[in-house]
Amino acid sequence: MEQKQKTILHQFKSQPRLPNFAIPNRYDLHLKTDLSACTFSGAVQITLTIVDDTKIIVLNALELDIHGVSYSNSDTQIYKPSDVLLDKEDEILVLVFDDMLGVGEGVLEIEFSAPLNSHLKGFYKCTYVDGGVKKNMAVTQFEAVDARRCFPCWDEPALKARFKITLDVSKEFMALSNMPVLDEKLTGDIKTVYFEESPHMSTYLVAFVIGLFDYIEETTVDGIKVRVYCPLGKSEEGRYSLSLAIKVLDYFTKYFSMSYPLPKLDMVAVPEFSGGAMENNGLIVYRENLMLYDDLHSSAKNKQVLAICVAHEVAHHWFGNLVTMAWWSDLWLNEGFATWVSYMAIETLFPEWKMWTQFLQQTASGLVIDALEESHPIEMEVHPARSIDDKFDAISYKKGSTIIRMLQIYLGDENFQKALSEYIKRYAWKNAKTDDLWAVISEESGTQINLMMDTWTKQMGYPAISVKSSDNTLEFEQSHFLLSGLHSDSQWIIPITLSLGSYNKQKNFVIETKFHKVDISKDFADANTTTTPETIPNTGDGNFWIKVNTSQSGFYRVKYDDKLASQLRKAVENNVLSETDKFGVLDDAYALCQAGQQLLSSLLSLIDVYRKELDYIVTSRLIHVCNGIVNIATEAIPDLVFELKQFFINVLQFSATKLGWEPILDEDHSSAILRGRLYTALASFDDDKTHEEAMQRFQAYMRDRKTTLLSADTKMAVYLAVIRKATVSSRYGFESMLQLYREADTAENREEILRILAACPDQDLLVEALDFLVSDEVREQDIVYGLAGISFEGRHRAWKWFKDNWDPIFNRYGANFLLTNFVRDIITPFCSNEEANEIEEFFATRPHEAVAMDLKQSLEQVRIKARWVEFIRQDHSLPDLIEKLAAKGSS
Repeated sequence: MEQKQKTILHQFKSQPRLPNFAIPNRYDLHLKTDLSACTFSGAVQITLTIVDDTKIIVLNALELDIHGVSYSNSDTQIYKPSDVLLDKEDEILVLVFDDMLGVGEGVLEIEFSAPLNSHLKGFYKCTYVDGGVKKNMAVTQFEAVDARRCFPCWDEPALKARFKITLDVSKEFMALSNMPVLDEKLTGDIKTVYFEESPHMSTYLVAFVIGLFDYIEETTVDGIKVRVYCPLGKSEEGRYSLSLAIKVLDYFTKYFSMSYPLPKLDMVAVPEFSGGAMENNGLIVYRENLMLYDDLHSSAKNKQVLAICVAHEVAHHWFGNLVTMAWWSDLWLNEGFATWVSYMAIETLFPEWKMWTQFLQQTASGLVIDALEESHPIEMEVHPARSIDDKFDAISYKKGSTIIRMLQIYLGDENFQKALSEYIKRYAWKNAKTDDLWAVISEESGTQINLMMDTWTKQMGYPAISVKSSDNTLEFEQSHFLLSGLHSDSQWIIPITLSLGSYNKQKNFVIETKFHKVDISKDFADANTTTTPETIPNTGDGNFWIKVNTSQSGFYRVKYDDKLASQLRKAVENNVLSETDKFGVLDDAYALCQAGQQLLSSLLSLIDVYRKELDYIVTSRLIHVCNGIVNIATEAIPDLVFELKQFFINVLQFSATKLGWEPILDEDHSSAILRGRLYTALASFDDDKTHEEAMQRFQAYMRDRKTTLLSADTKMAVYLAVIRKATVSSRYGFESMLQLYREADTAENREEILRILAACPDQDLLVEALDFLVSDEVREQDIVYGLAGISFEGRHRAWKWFKDNWDPIFNRYGANFLLTNFVRDIITPFCSNEEANEIEEFFATRPHEAVAMDLKQSLEQVRIKARWVEFIRQDHSLPDLIEKLAAKGSS
């Protein structure tokens, strides 16, 4: 490259945004695809406005071959660039002209070509089997910054434009895009498909899919045609998603007081996709297992996951697509809101599912990550733009959605809905920042929320609130909760909810300082006793209790003094708390224990009072906590692990016996999900009875695939029990799983097997499982299921395998999101500083920006557990307590 060209490029190096010499208004994009050669070529005519006289135009392009460029102004004068410079590192295309381009409108035309890549981003190829023949299709995934891999563009969310798309495809293929088909023309074997021009939208929402599908369709009451495109022969498996889409479109239209903004909605299931789904404007793309549902063979859990997924993606057409964040630093405005409103929609459509109760799983996941020093604020710096890739995380989605829920409860449903409707109306087809949202909500609700909400979005982390009772007063103290035990001076403005002995006696107030006191004597003015917490009777059954963060609606932890904690434990035992509060008491205690602020013996005593729990969300968290304790105990107190497992088996046995293995006629949705969760947990704790029953059911299934002994909801539990018994010398379970995987004709069935395949304790068999997961038999996208299931016993062998296979793993998975799963799932099980040091040393010579944040967070979690191990070893009451608890038997 000549010095002059280097000098030109240098002025645009490492810039956070594109220079604003020109602004795009409209793209006329014509692409020609060749699925046999896996290539595409195209031409784009970009109508743009030159803002300042310039000799340079800078836009985004990556991995494209540029063949021709010209610019014509409004006087039809044509300019050819003297230099066409591509900078791969900054992902820009710099066009240098000898003559000045004057202010005004013009058209930039660029011809280009590229291969269809195999990295599940940009414009990529994926394969499927039709009639035993392997075939190609082409799919796009442009979020966050990969439209530039398909065509030169101003690839920033604020630079919205209209899009007129034309696709040339082989005549046998369907071509889908954001807008309805305007016309089709056949020239020999090539079909040219012309699509209607789109409204203003960001480049990351542009999409097209080329392949063969069957479809079904319905029309909403507002006249919106909704189609679901399925693999050939599987259109009926799209029926459930179609009905959901129709219902949630109606729900969001009413909730936001704004009609769906496009003339059609297509949803398409593709065989290879790096994420779960993508909300492209008018063309949502899904993994097959998140759109296809079989009434006879799909589990209740999958039905629910699919419902949330469809609602989430459709919701983006208001939050994200219609009103778009101004820059990636406000990603949470897309993902946090879509997560929150998807739960609200499904709660309304299926109230018996108790989705707001299940929403606590979102909250809990957010609380875990945000208790790390390596967390980040909801509003964050994003530079360069590609660094956003690792911020599609629990902070943007789960913390984001939880603080929205917290604000909704604080302001009230009606005020909140009214404010959101106004926000959507005011910023429709435009871009907005977090401050814009707070301004509208403050204006519409009459409550100034900016200062309060800034404490939740502009700083990382959250508070733990210590609560002490003293006579008629509750004393509160807030501090930054970090699992590492470190402290900071951060403070929050916290909307507090609390219940005093009954859900009929509640207080709501705001803590704005580090210390706060509340007089509760007036709340019991009608009591005929002294008005102190020590003597106030509970209005329900059992003793008096105080529960802060009623229904777990706030994003914070609560640490009670010994007396209040004891009263709450009694309230759990007497079953006078709601399921959300039982969840919260347990989850907070577990987090405090991990942070070294509570003894494990205290946590185990609390778990003991959950023996008769039948609620899905509480039992699910109980299982999560028990799993975490077994894993840490394996490192800290290995001699007590067997008895500890026996204690947990006994705790869960009451619920398992009550539900049984067989589905009960007309049982509720949550019972079906809970059954699978319970028996999976018992299998993971190596309960002999569960393993024996599971093996009998599995053998019956292997003899007859139509047996009723293996229900969709218990299949995972059975598979796990079978694989945990498999060894290199006793391979029946492992080989049977491979056989079932190869027979599977649905993505859901393949996913179930992949999730447990590496759960075998046998080290050599684990390596075989890991080798299979990265073989050509498993789609790249599906590696996420297998890695999440690696047995705790196999963590050291999995790490050695990962190191030995780093190069091929990096070459195959390093170009997309999937490498982060290897880092997170293989590293986080470790529990010692020595292991953390070894991991750090390994990656010191293998830096990779896409996994940098996940690596830091994973290493921090290892060191947190190492610290916890030391705390546990100093708890000398544990041996006697665990022996006593294990001996109690099941209730």
